[in-house]
Amino acid sequence: MWMLYGNCLKCIQTNLLKGWHGNLVVRSLASLSNETQQNLQKEFAKYKGGSVNLEKDEASGIAVILLNNPSKKNAMTGKMMSDLDDAVKELEEWRNGKGVILTGVDKSFCSGGDKSTVLQINTPLMGRLMSQYMHDITMRLFNMPLISVAAIKGFAIGGGAELATACDFRIMTAASKIGFVQKTVGLATGWGGGTRLVRLIGRTSALKLLSSGKVLDAESATNIGLADEIIQEECDIVLEAKKWLSIYCDGNAQVIQSAKSIVAEAAESNMARSLDHERNVFSNLWGQDDMGPFKDNIKHK
Repeated sequence: MWMLYGNCLKCIQTNLLKGWHGNLVVRSLASLSNETQQNLQKEFAKYKGGSVNLEKDEASGIAVILLNNPSKKNAMTGKMMSDLDDAVKELEEWRNGKGVILTGVDKSFCSGGDKSTVLQINTPLMGRLMSQYMHDITMRLFNMPLISVAAIKGFAIGGGAELATACDFRIMTAASKIGFVQKTVGLATGWGGGTRLVRLIGRTSALKLLSSGKVLDAESATNIGLADEIIQEECDIVLEAKKWLSIYCDGNAQVIQSAKSIVAEAAESNMARSLDHERNVFSNLWGQDDMGPFKDNIKHK
């Protein structure tokens, strides 16, 4: 297995060893190269079970990513990580795309990492590689130019809660629950959810959730800004999510992707770089056919 990574793995091993001080990691790895990302995908695809399915609706421009491992409450296997990677890659290239819904089959959103996969990669090095791989996938989902919503029914627990933070919005059914319970199994957040949680609800509220392992109901999650809306329990959650998302996905795909791109850049960059990006986005849209309302003076009627 180790020969798969060659020199890349040796580099990762070196960084990992240099990065430990006592029990705390103090040195982070660089972003994944394409070669490393491909090698990690091949490796984790070996850990079978479940699937992640992508459905794209060209008419509405809204896609659905479906986590499918119902016997384990949609826990993520290595294969499902690889499938999610493929889904994100396809959506990154979807020119007509406007929005994407992330949800789970049956009665659960996602219960985190699949136990069988966890037991097969239960070493610090493999844990580090899995974490880096999932950081890459979730941040690409987070920053892609499509507007995203996690549609939560049942439980979004541990890694499932982290996946939910990789979306722009979260809607929850009335009886659903969300919790960062990693501390109960002796872990910290491993898929980037801790950092995104701080950005989402603030330092103090995030620390309370991460250090307590408290599981929140939909109302509590909404009150602290973790969830955006509560929907009826007995509903077709995908249909409801499409209705909810359509408010933000009405119009030209390029314009909607541009709005998301501006927000994503502003959240990650300094002011000067973000303003430069915004100017570039604006100039690319200027003079296009969708400026018809200006030409027809509709704006001022």
